[in-house]
Amino acid sequence: MEPIEIGLWVTGFMLVMVVAGMRVAFAAAMAGLVGLIWIFWAKFGYQPDKFIKALTVSVKVAGQVPHSKVSSQALSLIPTFILIGYLAYYAGLTKALFEAAKRWIAWLPGGLAVSTVFATAGFAAVSGASVATSAVFARIAIPEMLAIGYNKQFAAGVVAAAGTLASLIPPSAILVIYAIIVEQDVGKLLLAGFIPGAFSAIVYVTLIVGIAVIFKNVGPPVTGFTWRQRFESLPAAMPIIFVVLIIICFVYNPFGDEAWGTPTEGGALGAFVVFCMAIYNGMKWTQLKSALLETAKLTVMIFTIIWGVLIYVRFLGFADLPGAFSDWITSLEMAPMLILICILLAYAVLGMFMDAIGMLLLTLPVVYPAVMALNGGESVAAADSAFGMSGTMCAIWFGILVVKMAEFCLITPPIGLNCFVVAGVRDDLTVQDVFRGVMPFFIADGVTIALLVAFPSIVLYLPSLVA
Repeated sequence: MEPIEIGLWVTGFMLVMVVAGMRVAFAAAMAGLVGLIWIFWAKFGYQPDKFIKALTVSVKVAGQVPHSKVSSQALSLIPTFILIGYLAYYAGLTKALFEAAKRWIAWLPGGLAVSTVFATAGFAAVSGASVATSAVFARIAIPEMLAIGYNKQFAAGVVAAAGTLASLIPPSAILVIYAIIVEQDVGKLLLAGFIPGAFSAIVYVTLIVGIAVIFKNVGPPVTGFTWRQRFESLPAAMPIIFVVLIIICFVYNPFGDEAWGTPTEGGALGAFVVFCMAIYNGMKWTQLKSALLETAKLTVMIFTIIWGVLIYVRFLGFADLPGAFSDWITSLEMAPMLILICILLAYAVLGMFMDAIGMLLLTLPVVYPAVMALNGGESVAAADSAFGMSGTMCAIWFGILVVKMAEFCLITPPIGLNCFVVAGVRDDLTVQDVFRGVMPFFIADGVTIALLVAFPSIVLYLPSLVA
């Protein structure tokens, strides 16, 4: 049997395990190890006395993956970004941010929901985890919305959908993972997420206001705040802006000189600043312990997925499945843009059955080379490309598109993780309530993705400044 055929059989075996309910990390690791054994034993002609040798070589190859890949300095961004989010919560910065947004814009139709989206976007700028963002605002925003008569499904849907913004607005753990898998510059990808993230928030807000105007009983506005009360709310929320500026300056110096440091250093300094703010605001030892434990749990989960999937990715390299898929994609007699849209639709379907990080890790080693080949290759110039952009810019643009698709998958049934988190935090909500509440946001995400595909400059403007 040829290596490509082995690759297809093993991939099918892995998908069956995932659909059956096995965790992506373990399904991918098992499939990768089985695939490596199969490939090496096939090279030895399936001789019975060579099976142990094939097993030994496969275990050595698979065993090198965790250390060689996870020791990458870029991955150290992930725990620092997650820690910033949890420390900001215990420092009271999230509540202050929500209060400021409420006082300034809650007078709009659906004003508290709009405030939740903007506050979540602000918190996303210091937190790299969508799950943590959803959990935090389920505790802060939903009780206030329910207290003034919001529909509980709508309130839950707003929080679950707005929580996905943390996947796109830097610092973003998923963007870091994408950069490592496809070997692109982390700083440029983080910069590229700012405008699309803000754009997504604006689309959400437009949808919420439209729903509140049409259905008067869904989200009543909140009025009565004086200008003095509004300005009094700003100082407590300003530290968030300060931390965001620190991270931006370390990724991209706004004064035009060299960056002040690496993204990793920016994340570490941001975590230290938020820690100091939390101590100043009276954070107790039990709260610090909770922040550290939650950060460790989420980091270990992400790293475990990376370990398992990278074993599978190593097997794919031996099977040459990425190259075969690229050749097949480029041989199709279809417009490149239409093929890209089909790939994005496939992500939407796949996201119904897999978590966002696992989905990207499993597919990117195969899909990314195909998309780059579709555009004309890694080193193609913009004038000669299919999508009108250089290879580097295509990698950044595609990265934002697939991360946005990963956001979409965080709220799609039956796996939508953010929906389960919101329902888990609130005893008065079921998962079905949350899924019903997020349904209108499917439309908003569809509009956002369509506009990002049609107008790549939304994504590429900031990275082009440092190209």
